[in-house]
Amino acid sequence: MKNTLTAVIETSKGAIRLKLFADQTPLTVGNFVNLARRGYYNQLNFHRVISDFMIQGGCPNGDGRGGPGYTFPDEFVAGLRHSKPGILSMANAGPRPNGSQFFITHVPTPWLDGKHTVFGEVESGE
Repeated sequence: MKNTLTAVIETSKGAIRLKLFADQTPLTVGNFVNLARRGYYNQLNFHRVISDFMIQGGCPNGDGRGGPGYTFPDEFVAGLRHSKPGILSMANAGPRPNGSQFFITHVPTPWLDGKHTVFGEVESGE
């Protein structure tokens, strides 16, 4: 039985409903859900928006340099790729420094495979 979790990001442009890949990336999904349930992401903006590439959020400083005060390792899964628009992935500055920042792709971004943990996808929304 697959463990299906969803999350909803409320934005000024509407809601984004996400399907989370808890079975394949339990550490990453657990971190994301824990932060969300604690209200960590409340009132945070998408601080990096690049047309035809992605939107990035989850930084408490609003500048891409903040995080929750800890890091955790990548969870790369062979079948989870940046192969289409709407992929939810962890933002990082290199191996391991995953924390709270994430991004959602607007287009396929295969050059990010093996560098950023894919842990969900957009089910519906803007």
